[in-house]
Amino acid sequence: MLALVFGACADQAAASEQVPRSLGPTTATIVPSEQSYPPGTVVILSSRRTLDLVLPGNRALRYRIGVGRDGFRWSGVVKVGRKAEWPDWRPPAEMKARAPELPELVPAGPFNPMGARGIYLYRGGADTLYRIHGTNEQSTVGEFASSGCFRMSNADVIDLYNRVKIGATVVVK
Repeated sequence: MLALVFGACADQAAASEQVPRSLGPTTATIVPSEQSYPPGTVVILSSRRTLDLVLPGNRALRYRIGVGRDGFRWSGVVKVGRKAEWPDWRPPAEMKARAPELPELVPAGPFNPMGARGIYLYRGGADTLYRIHGTNEQSTVGEFASSGCFRMSNADVIDLYNRVKIGATVVVK
């Protein structure tokens, strides 16, 4: 019995070591707005790996982000169609085709790749399957690492989530 209890404790301790203990750094800085978009617009510059939330007075709140790796970057204009706190994640069919070992569903929590918040991007009223979201892999923020989504530290995505409105325009360059 003692061995069984010790084994369970060892498994819990090993799992506990993998759970993120921090929401990650806050990277937000106020910068001059480089183009004249209305306040509330989100401007993503994939080449710089930055996301700007346009503020009044020709200013923007700039965050560091992770973007699509080679072959997965995209550009265009979309809208924030939905927002979710601690979202579940269902890998899209295209991702499952590339990596069949992926589960059908990863529930909300510390092992979910969507992190603390999900901001869902829509075009013409339809979900694009691309997101601005947190991450449990902080080392990918600032890198070319995703399958087309935009990754932020959980601290940053919580801040952005609280500021951005459903219906906001998102310009991806």
